[in-house]
Amino acid sequence: MGWGYDKWAPYVPVAQRKTKAVKHAAQVAKKQRRQPAPVKIEGRKIATTFWGQAWCQNLEAYSDYANRLPRGATYVRNGSVVDLVIKPRNIEAIVAGSETYKVTISIDGLAKPTWKKIKQDCSAAIDSLLDLLAGRFSDGVMQRLTRQKEGLFPSPKEIQMKCSCPDYSYCCKHLAAVMYGIAARLDKQPELLFVLRDVDHQELVSQAVAEGNLDRELSGNDGTLAGEDLSAIFGIDLEIAPNATPTTSSKSKRVPARKPPTRQTSVADTLVAKISATKRKTVRTKPATKQKQTAAAKTRSKTSTAKRAGRKIAG
Repeated sequence: MGWGYDKWAPYVPVAQRKTKAVKHAAQVAKKQRRQPAPVKIEGRKIATTFWGQAWCQNLEAYSDYANRLPRGATYVRNGSVVDLVIKPRNIEAIVAGSETYKVTISIDGLAKPTWKKIKQDCSAAIDSLLDLLAGRFSDGVMQRLTRQKEGLFPSPKEIQMKCSCPDYSYCCKHLAAVMYGIAARLDKQPELLFVLRDVDHQELVSQAVAEGNLDRELSGNDGTLAGEDLSAIFGIDLEIAPNATPTTSSKSKRVPARKPPTRQTSVADTLVAKISATKRKTVRTKPATKQKQTAAAKTRSKTSTAKRAGRKIAG
């Protein structure tokens, strides 16, 4: 039975709507061989971290969404966004409404000139390379990444929205709920912002290394990396140089070195290689004196043995 403009659709309790939507989301997730990813809000605040709050502030700054954002906030708070998946340049979600609605949001990839400028600015503002390698950003870098129009956040013209509900407005309440759901998701997984804009956050580290920050940190002038247990940080035995061929004795069979798999050298590899090179230089310089001392000790020992042997024969 269709519902005309002069009739209201029957009321469906919120709990019943959500149960139906959750069941549908589980079926979709099973087909895609993944677990459902509902948005769960704890408390009244949709986002509590810098990343999530910055996303909300950017969203609310655009008048295009102003009329529907309050309803969207209500929907996401009561758990109506039962599934939300963020992919490169794409967001797929399922929202519980009068019916179960499918939401698709396409977002343009970050423009190359913008990303290049971001990397340049961030490399100059990095306070600690070790923090960056550990996935932590200084306040200056975070402010730069979330800058409106010049950061990672998309503008309305870079966003294309689609919802299966009968509301043909540019941004319905279901779409608004999903946009707020992204903020909640960034609270726990801020790296998804880089995924969404289709850029590699490791390039920020690469840029920092290229700018010479790594050499400065390794010098230990400010003590950032000096004395750190880098083996524990990266889970790599730094005593072995990367791609080094294992040595074999003359009695053992010569084992050909395996060709390393083709892959892009990570920044961690670059760091490990530089540290290993530094340690090899140290081994060549400092232990040299110790080797000379050992040789001299052996010579003295032989001389003393010979003298004692001579005294015994004479006696």
